[in-house]
Amino acid sequence: MTLKKYTSLLLILMLVFSIAACAKEEPQTETPTPAEQPETPQLEEKVVIYSTHGEDLLELVATEFTKETGVAVEYINLKGELSERVAAEKNNPQADVMFGGASNLFMDLKAQDAFEPYQTSWDASIDPLFKDAEHYWYGTIQTPVILFYNTELVKAEDLPKDWSDLADSKYANQLVFRNALSSSARVMYSALLQQFEKNATLDEGWAFMKAMDQNTKQYFDSGSLMMQAIGRKEASISFSVLNDIMDNKINNNLPIEIVDLESGSPVITDGIAVIKNAPHPEAAKAFVEFAGSAEVQSLLANAFNRMPTHPDALEGAPAWMSEIKFKVMDVDWADLAAKQSEWMQKWDTEIKSSDKDVKK
Repeated sequence: MTLKKYTSLLLILMLVFSIAACAKEEPQTETPTPAEQPETPQLEEKVVIYSTHGEDLLELVATEFTKETGVAVEYINLKGELSERVAAEKNNPQADVMFGGASNLFMDLKAQDAFEPYQTSWDASIDPLFKDAEHYWYGTIQTPVILFYNTELVKAEDLPKDWSDLADSKYANQLVFRNALSSSARVMYSALLQQFEKNATLDEGWAFMKAMDQNTKQYFDSGSLMMQAIGRKEASISFSVLNDIMDNKINNNLPIEIVDLESGSPVITDGIAVIKNAPHPEAAKAFVEFAGSAEVQSLLANAFNRMPTHPDALEGAPAWMSEIKFKVMDVDWADLAAKQSEWMQKWDTEIKSSDKDVKK
């Protein structure tokens, strides 16, 4: 073999060994086995809901959720006792989800460590005003509480300009309100007191509440009975959640209109949350995900006149939800959550006239 051929052979062998070495050093990527793939959580067979929402609304959401997931829904309407029940069962939860109630109740229960944080897929779409920053609760419905009147009993020039005018004796026996067992009434009364407290005049706030009570003809546990009283002209002025006002105006043909007061109207955020140590935690998360989605919020907007918090749901909601205009009251919801129970106890025991029957 010539030197030239020997050198060529040597170069070829070196190239072959070099390629083999590179191939040996290249890291191998293994395809994960099916067991290593992330698994979709297995939903339990049922989910238990504590709520303040009406049974028609709950039944609709429950039916659609079961169609979607196969999970059975048990729900209990606790009205004004919802937050107390969740708090009382904190060490031994009997329900999975709290659905309904004002955001201040959710803030209070979060502080009591009653909820489990859960970040939904639609979290980024919700305005920070309508959710907890740490994902402990979400608002699924925005609920303004607004003064309204029977247009056949009150002339426009005689309407109150602000809430404080309701203490004027000219409105004696013209007011009917919800009792403080109603979450909307608890928020309304507390929000009014907070406006005085901000100006360091809480004593004046209690005096106003007493004067307004003197002008109040009746208190009601039932919102429908209160509306009927306005419709029968037993009184002319009240407050209620906006969806009830619009529902009675549009569907029941009541001659009522809202009053846009100078200091505005509080806007309650109706919330939803997973209860900590829920018996059915995966089904609970799935229900929160479902109930707050744009599709379900749009469904409730059209079926029950409930104003959505999800902007995509507003696009398919009834036109009045985008057209109606009113001022929003400046409410410190965290502060209200801390003081509401104390204030409402005083209202019920010291302010509200004991001789006024509460109709159920």
